[in-house]
Amino acid sequence: MENTERNKQNEQNMQNQQEKQTAARTQKTVIVVGASSGIGYETALRLIGRGYAVVNISRTPCGLSRVKNFAADVTVGDTLLKSIKSVAAEAENLYGLVYCAGFSMAAPIEYANEKDYRYLFEVNYFGAVRAIQAIAPYLKKRGGRIIIVSSMGGKFPIAFDSFYSSSKAAVDMLVKGAAIELDPYNIRVCSVQPGGTSTGFTFKRKVYGDEENHEYAAKVKRATAALANMEQGGMSAGEVAKSVVDAFCEKNPPLLLQCGAWNKFYAMAGRVLPEKATAFINKKLYKQ
Repeated sequence: MENTERNKQNEQNMQNQQEKQTAARTQKTVIVVGASSGIGYETALRLIGRGYAVVNISRTPCGLSRVKNFAADVTVGDTLLKSIKSVAAEAENLYGLVYCAGFSMAAPIEYANEKDYRYLFEVNYFGAVRAIQAIAPYLKKRGGRIIIVSSMGGKFPIAFDSFYSSSKAAVDMLVKGAAIELDPYNIRVCSVQPGGTSTGFTFKRKVYGDEENHEYAAKVKRATAALANMEQGGMSAGEVAKSVVDAFCEKNPPLLLQCGAWNKFYAMAGRVLPEKATAFINKKLYKQ
């Protein structure tokens, strides 16, 4: 009698284990590039809540216990490509990518160091290009989603952060192009455009000193202070991440998605107002 009960329990345990393995195989996997902090971390958290398996690719690991980490620097060689290949080899149902990596620098165009702005584009733009190139072959098999976290700064230039704005404008155009190319494979591509967001990104910005800024020093100080206030008084990382994950889960997400009512209004105003009017507003926002 005891043996019979024990056998039944063993059979039940085996069945449960098989069900777990089957569920793991069928669970959709999403790669988040830059899930170690900020918007990326909050995005990973919400994707897990929606039932996805999440893999982080970044230089530093994500602290969430249910996130698997792969180390890579998006600016160094093919480390990002190798990491995405490794994820694809392990995940039977790779479904999507969210690219959250970013870098910002405050400096006058006239005196900006080429090494700095090239690095910025490597992180913000070329890293996104490499991520799309690496994951597209796997998503083409079953369809999927690609979300690139851009910025309202790509629509309206940030004073003395022109390279950041330029890179985000380039990202938005990249998304539009990728959406056309990948649509026949049921891969939906979306650019999510936050405005000022309260994260540690504010304090990681590379800000040139007075000596490097020369005659622009006072203006750079005012612009960076105004930008920091906008960010730290803006949306939370969680609010932006909710927009990211909502777009990820939509059947037909928009190409360009502004986060929050104010940013949607600002984007609409930008389409209606003359360029000189938006330039005037921008100068006022950044105390120029």
